[in-house]
Amino acid sequence: MFRNLAAVCFAAITTISVAAQSNSPTEKFTAFAVNVSNMTPRAQTTPVDITINRWSSDADRDRLLSILHEKGQDALLEALQKMPVVGYINTPGSLRYDLHFARQHDEAEGGRTITLATDRYIGSWEAANRPRTIDYPFTVIQLQLDKDNKGVGKASIYTKITATDHNSIELENFANEPVMLNDVKSVK
Repeated sequence: MFRNLAAVCFAAITTISVAAQSNSPTEKFTAFAVNVSNMTPRAQTTPVDITINRWSSDADRDRLLSILHEKGQDALLEALQKMPVVGYINTPGSLRYDLHFARQHDEAEGGRTITLATDRYIGSWEAANRPRTIDYPFTVIQLQLDKDNKGVGKASIYTKITATDHNSIELENFANEPVMLNDVKSVK
């Protein structure tokens, strides 16, 4: 299993927010997803559309962190599911998946990092049979954009989130590799 610290994929949770995150206009991005993980029988590629209608607030971030540290992953999942939809992600021929958390922070070189999180779809077979994947109920996406809103990203589709200390969390990806998001760009 691939493990990484929050500083890699969830950095926006503990950083200073970009001014007026929740009042920004809708942003749309396209990307090309490449999945070479052990979760698929062969490599898969597909275009991805991401829409962010509003940014999560500092209060949202702080509340989720507090819940994770005090009550654990299951309580975090329940709280995240109850949060309003802030955007969505979809691929051709698939359902639209609602996003419940979206944060961004500025990078020193003039770009920005966007972190998105939501619960992942759990089908009836998985819910009834409860394989090990059931312990990985989150999807976390990180986009690294330059000053021209172009860049790359990663999507951890099957993710477990645990608290390590007061200021950090750890993400554990069930797959051996995250889904790579190439050619990420802003759509006007």
